[in-house]
Parts: sequence; structure tokens; C-alpha cells
Amino acid sequence: MAAERTLLAWLRTGLALMGFGFVVAKFGIFLRELAASRGLLPSPSPSVVTSQWLGTTLVLLGVLVNVIAALQHARFIERYNSGETPRAHPASMGVVLSVGLALLGVGVAVYLLRLQ
Repeated sequence: MAAERTLLAWLRTGLALMGFGFVVAKFGIFLRELAASRGLLPSPSPSVVTSQWLGTTLVLLGVLVNVIAALQHARFIERYNSGETPRAHPASMGVVLSVGLALLGVGVAVYLLRLQ
């Protein structure tokens, strides 16, 4: 049962990344509509393009997390059913995802500081 709980936790993480990415991508559209309501020309500003790219990146990262989680779960179940003792991976998916999200966060912070 622990393997299923782990898989479901990773699936929730992937879905959260996809949902957050969707919100970030649509925030660019919100900014464009806000500019249009103020009478400004709705041109593709850097903030709109950046939010769409960042949102799309988060959605794709969520998809990647879900695919890797499914593959790792299938490999674990295969090893478990064959009587083999599953081994820990030196670089777990959690560590890789944490480092990747931290780097993405630093990039967003730098971008936000440059806007001011």
C-alpha cells in the first residue's frame, strides 16, 4: 500500500504543477485584458509572453512528473512481484524536482526584480 500512496502523492504534485502553470499562463491574458480596459493597445508585452512561457513550462513539468512517477511505480511493482528487493535511487525524483523548482523560482524572482 505504501507504493500506491507514494504514486498518488507524486500524481497530486504533478497535477498541482499543471494547475498552477495554467493559472500563471492565463495571468498573462488577464494582464492583456486589463491593459485593453484602460485603453492601452493590447500588444504582446514581455510580461504576458513570460507568463505564458512560465505557465507552459510548469504544465509540462507537471506532465513529466506524472509520467516519471508512473514509470517508477511500474518498475517498483515489477521488482516487488519478482521477489527482488527494491533499491533506493541516489538522486530521487523529489530532490531533482525540488532543485528544478528552486532554480525556476530564482529565475522568476530575478525577472520580477528586473521589472521594477
